[in-house]
Amino acid sequence: MLSKELALYRAGAVVASALPGEVAGTLVQRVGALMGRLPDYSGRRAVAASHMARVLGRPLAPREQRRMVAEVFANYGRYWAESLRLPSRTKAEILGGVTTFGWEHLGAALAGGKGVIVGTPHLGGWEWGAMYLIAKGIPVTVAVEPLRPPDLFDWFARFRRELGMQVVPVGPGAAGALLQALKDGHVVCLLSDRVVAHVSGSEVSFFGAPVMLPAGPVTLALRSGAPLMTAAIYYGKQATAHTLVFRPPFELPPTGRFRQTVTSGTQILAIELEHLIRSAPTQWHLVQPNWPDDPPLHKRWARPARAMSPDQARQITEASSSPTVTE
Repeated sequence: MLSKELALYRAGAVVASALPGEVAGTLVQRVGALMGRLPDYSGRRAVAASHMARVLGRPLAPREQRRMVAEVFANYGRYWAESLRLPSRTKAEILGGVTTFGWEHLGAALAGGKGVIVGTPHLGGWEWGAMYLIAKGIPVTVAVEPLRPPDLFDWFARFRRELGMQVVPVGPGAAGALLQALKDGHVVCLLSDRVVAHVSGSEVSFFGAPVMLPAGPVTLALRSGAPLMTAAIYYGKQATAHTLVFRPPFELPPTGRFRQTVTSGTQILAIELEHLIRSAPTQWHLVQPNWPDDPPLHKRWARPARAMSPDQARQITEASSSPTVTE
């Protein structure tokens, strides 16, 4: 039986694809901005306000807080409308809508022949960024967190595979699949600003406060020898306008101890992510608690991700192991 969550997303995909791009983008941004100003039934507005204050490094005035939270939710709405419309976009639209900075950093990293690990925050339209790489003939593998209910995760995994991405679910077998993707010359994209289920973390300072961030990007770099860099894709004013920024790969400090190197490297990664997020704070739509002292979500909204069984993780990994380069 179709879950209500999946039914909602499928309906959203139909509506988003049916509307002209400018109309869909404007509509969802207005709805998102309105949601950002409504009473905080879920607790997510308080979380967004807390995160904006962390990025700015100071408390927010009431009017400033309302404005920034509304912008966060407007951009979050744009993310969903844009992502759900991606299957109907042409290659020319994907390529034509992106201005890049630091492309030479990615090119030089790929030339090493070991693949590339790209850490990115929950910012802007990261799936458009993945599509841009694919449209340029670069194979992309993404690691995705488990979702509940299971049919919703299956739908999202299939959705991303149809866009050309190789999908690796976080959980049993993920490390091996990601290492193989790097050997095959893929860009492995990892959302790196939040720890999810089944992911080990390192405690670092992130926007001036201790938090656990994923240890996976640095661990994967140490085990594979692949360069590690960060990137983000920012929204422009037009529906198809984006700016894709690649930061140079960074060196991992040679501490002599694996665990210590992972922690030190993750701290550098955190600083890199801070730089990207500060460039457009309200495009960072991480609207769930991340730091220990973040405001909690209200009880009905605070459901943890459900663990996948090893069989389910293996089946999804195997299903997504076909070539991903599209021309």
